[in-house]
Amino acid sequence: MRVLVFGASGLLGKDLVSAFATGEVIGLSSKDADLRDARQVLSSIREAQPDWIILSAAYADVDACEKDPVKAFAVNRDGAAHVARAAAQIGSRLLFLSSDYVFNGEKHTPYETEDPKNPINVYGRSKAEAETMLLEIISECCIVRTAWLFGLGGKCFPDTMLRLAKTQPELRVVDDQRGCPTYTSDLANAISALTRKQASGIVHVTNSGSCSWFEFARRILATRSSQAKVIPVTTAEFPRPAKRPAYSVLSSRSLQGFGIELPDWQDALSRYLQQRGD
Repeated sequence: MRVLVFGASGLLGKDLVSAFATGEVIGLSSKDADLRDARQVLSSIREAQPDWIILSAAYADVDACEKDPVKAFAVNRDGAAHVARAAAQIGSRLLFLSSDYVFNGEKHTPYETEDPKNPINVYGRSKAEAETMLLEIISECCIVRTAWLFGLGGKCFPDTMLRLAKTQPELRVVDDQRGCPTYTSDLANAISALTRKQASGIVHVTNSGSCSWFEFARRILATRSSQAKVIPVTTAEFPRPAKRPAYSVLSSRSLQGFGIELPDWQDALSRYLQQRGD
């Protein structure tokens, strides 16, 4: 199976390339193909002639998206549509990485794939609109919604907490936003399994269990026996340019439907910290 990964230099992209390494995998970064350029995208896909395209490239800085919605929609929605149209031309399967931020966070039980989308920030809207467009272009497209990614070799929440804890005795972390921390290595392996199963439709893929950012930070520092104190704060005390959903836990039911289950986030965090090695 030949696989083309857009976003291969990103946090998830590196693990995707590794997950598909037993076959023929081609990884492209934004320098290799700008999603906003339909001609570049088509040329890259025609040259690669992949069986599957994994679209993990995105403008994923949520606050930056809020400040520059034009770029957010150009990359996340229109760029995704460029990939889908090119994939349709040559008959490639497509798997698109979407987000828990397509939901507004007003539920108190895990979101199912069929729950209505109602994003509250620009990033979420760009992903939600991309989902709609892709399913119109390729009805058999696979859309993987995921959340709270962390992994090796790039900026992520555990990395930030560990870095700050070295110089700050106290860390103030939001405790009224709840979600599913997800290890990119586990996510990449699940995506590989989904392609082997010829998956289509919307699938929620996260590590199991949920926590708040405060609980996540406390577990990170406790595992490292850090002396830094983690102090819970409210979202109102920690304003950001983009609103975040208070609750964006994703149900694993759709993933289990393909016979796939991921370990809980605490197990994933332990493996991440062990592989990180510092």
